[in-house]
Amino acid sequence: MLRGDAKSVSFTKEQFRMLLRIVYLGNWLANATRDGSSKDPRLAEFDEIEDYIFSQSREFGLAYLVEREKNDERWFPTRGLEESLEAMIEGYDEETFWEELFHRLSDRDFFRAFSEDEVRHMALRERFEKEEPFRRKWNDEISEHGVERFEAVERPRLSPLRVDDL
Repeated sequence: MLRGDAKSVSFTKEQFRMLLRIVYLGNWLANATRDGSSKDPRLAEFDEIEDYIFSQSREFGLAYLVEREKNDERWFPTRGLEESLEAMIEGYDEETFWEELFHRLSDRDFFRAFSEDEVRHMALRERFEKEEPFRRKWNDEISEHGVERFEAVERPRLSPLRVDDL
């Protein structure tokens, strides 16, 4: 359970239903990509607040949105709660993918064109102006073709020079 000075907050049934959804989404964002190992532990504070909020669902007549395994002390979302939020998560993932792809490709090409030293000495306005062609290029490519024209290109390996080759 949570520690500290307890305060009271009032919710309507609908507000609490929304709070369940928000808490689930917050914990999903914080912990969904973590495997729970010692090298990649779940963020316990998110699990704890989710568990606490879920444990209050019965008070609001919303017990059908959460469940508890027989031998487990934690509360979990039901499949119904998860399914009600899947489209939102998928939409977030989709938008994040395209935004990340756009920025990573634009930044990659910009930093291939300009050295670290050149970038460091650019005024902010100058940098924005010089980044623009790369951003426009990748915005147009992604908007028109998605990933359809992306291909992995093998570059020929250069064999090391030998003294005899000189």
